[in-house]
Parts: sequence; C-alpha cells; structure tokens
Amino acid sequence: MSYNISMVLGIDEVGRGPWAGPLVIGAVVLGGELIDGLTDSKKLTKKRREQLEPEIYDKAKAVALGWVSANELDEIGMSEALRLATRRAVEQIKVPYHEIIIDGTTNFLAGTSKGEYVSTMPKADLLVPSVSAASIVAKVARDRYMTEQDTIYPGYEFSKHAGYGVAKHRAAIEQLGVTPLHRLSFAPLKKYAVSVEPESTVKDTVATPTTTAIGNASESVACAYLESNGHVIVDRNWRTRWCEIDIVSEFNDVVYFTEVKHRKNDSAGDGMMAITATKLKQMNFAAQLYALKVPGKDMRLAAIATTGQSPTVTDFLEIR
Repeated sequence: MSYNISMVLGIDEVGRGPWAGPLVIGAVVLGGELIDGLTDSKKLTKKRREQLEPEIYDKAKAVALGWVSANELDEIGMSEALRLATRRAVEQIKVPYHEIIIDGTTNFLAGTSKGEYVSTMPKADLLVPSVSAASIVAKVARDRYMTEQDTIYPGYEFSKHAGYGVAKHRAAIEQLGVTPLHRLSFAPLKKYAVSVEPESTVKDTVATPTTTAIGNASESVACAYLESNGHVIVDRNWRTRWCEIDIVSEFNDVVYFTEVKHRKNDSAGDGMMAITATKLKQMNFAAQLYALKVPGKDMRLAAIATTGQSPTVTDFLEIR
C-alpha cells in the first residue's frame, strides 16, 4: 500500500510504559517538507532527537502535543488515556490534511468525526516521515518534562530513566515513597494507592515546593483562567530557537501569546514588571514565526500575573 505523504497528519505516542509521568501524543503535518534523518525516535540518540526537534517545529506545517497526566491516566485507564491524548493533540491542528496515520494497530480516534480518515500502521514511526516527526517531538517534550521533575522530586532521577521501572527507580520508590507523578493504577504501584494523601501532602513529604514547581502551577492556573474566559489552549511552553512562550491560546480567531509572571506575594511587586522590553521583543519575534504556520490569524501578546505559594491570577493584560 502506498501513501501520499505530503499532507498526512502523523500521530505517535510516547510514555505508555513508564511507572511515572505523563502520556504524550505527538501530531505533525510536514506538508511535503523534507527533513533529513527522520525515523523512529527510539532509534535516534538523545542528541540527535534534540537536533531534529527544532527543525521539525521550524519546517512542519503544524505540530501539536496532547498530554494526559498520571492522575488522569489512573482515573480513566490506559486505553481511554491514549484516546484522550490523541484528541487533545489533533484538536490543535488547524492546517488541512487528507489522511491521518497512527503508529500501531489501534485507531484512537474511532467514534469521533476524524475516525474515518485514520489509517493505522505498525512501524509507521519508521516508515512515514510525519509519524517519525511526531514520535521525535513527543519524545523530546516528555524527556524534557521528566528532567524538570528532578528539581521538584529529588532522589528519583527521573532525568535518567524518564519514569520507567528500572532498578534505581524501584529503589527510590521503596526509600522515598511515591509522588503525584506515579501511576498508581500500574500493578507494581497499586499497593501505594491506599496510603497516598492529597497531592499537597505527598509533595510535602518528598520535597518543598521549588521555583520550578510554583512556576508550573502558575502556568496551569493561567491556562484555567484563559479557558474560563473562552480561550482554547493551543500549546504550552511553545519554543523556538530564540524564545519560549508560556501559553499559546486562541479566542475568537485571535491567537494569544501569553507570558506568565509570578510573585510570591504582593510585597514582591507586580509580576507584570518582569515583562521587559527584551522579553517583549522576543515574544513579538516568536509571534511572527508562529504566524507563518497559521497565515491570516490575528496575533496578540498578553501577560498574566499570579501570586502566592498556591498561585492565583491577579491580572491579565493584553500587550498588543
């Protein structure tokens, strides 16, 4: 069977097997762009994946990631988590495509309006460039996320094993217990489910909140604020080689690039003061790059200020 690969939406998952961390679905439309070296992400070195990731973001017609947290996965099960993550990724793709190819044998979009356009293909991440690209961006994003968790939950060495049940990870669990990142529905961890307290208590026994943890919480609160005001979250931590934007959202056909700034308390000053002229210039440049992927869209810059150890939104400002 042959495929016209020019406008295929390729989909692949990362993180089905680990004991900890999110499940991530990558979705990419290359649109005929040629990127040398695309293949199954597992066949590439970490360095090579990280070299290819920005090239994929730069050249592809559309790139999206769908995330499902460990807690969500525990609540709904792996099969539904795969479907949910896939829907979350595909909903962000705004460019036209004529076919969806999912790596593997399961149509995660069955029963949706997209289901009839899906072809499943074992080893598609090795054979179809857009699926290869999806596997790479999902793998790099998840690995990056798990590396960040080392600062929040020290002792588990998530950056080294990405949450898989290797010997060092098992030993850390025995010594330190579980974290909110752990999938308590997995058989080896079910014994911890009955003893786990709410997330705040678990974090207190493992590590005190760090700047990174509070920053992540601030972004989550900001996303919830935007969604409550009608925004659709398109991406979080959208990266170019020159700048990272905390939240990309869409409202009334306008794409918003929102920077989230946090202050511990009111006496620390308004978070908006941290939006410097240099940062504004970087955000504006990132918006111009993004505009190339979605021509005709109105682009605006915005900022959200949060405060408190349990962050709350104090201000939303449309900058431009």
